[in-house]
Amino acid sequence: MTTKEYNNTVENFSDKVYRFILKNIKNEDRAHDIVQDSYEKLWINKKAVMYEKAKSYLFTTAYRTMIDVIRKEKRMNFTEENKIFEFGHENQYTDLHEVLNIAVQQLPEIQKAVVTLRDYEGYSYKEIADITELTESQVKVYIYRARVFLKNYIGKIENLV
Repeated sequence: MTTKEYNNTVENFSDKVYRFILKNIKNEDRAHDIVQDSYEKLWINKKAVMYEKAKSYLFTTAYRTMIDVIRKEKRMNFTEENKIFEFGHENQYTDLHEVLNIAVQQLPEIQKAVVTLRDYEGYSYKEIADITELTESQVKVYIYRARVFLKNYIGKIENLV
């Protein structure tokens, strides 16, 4: 990959990688750091990465880095006392988008990642499988399970309101 191709990659994919990471971890600073780390790794390996594969490389690298950050945070939180956080809305939600975001955050990490890639970013099952190193069948199963959970969660909220 040449420097010009690297710059094109930065211009074309930075926003998409950032949105994917931000949607999963909900922290702008960490999302920026993960994207920056991914581009740093791409720069270091630019001779080994073909330009046509740069997008897949970036998403895969960002995904793995995000998982590492999440695991590290869980280890750190495990040593601290567990605290219970309550929502300030007293379970009265009027914004379906807000309810959906809360529901997505309750999904297991892998389901959250595949749903975000498929439904928010529009990637194919094959591309998601390449990024997450799962088979296409596993991707479809995780997406199905996540959608069932989201449907049930939103259905329960609508019954309560």
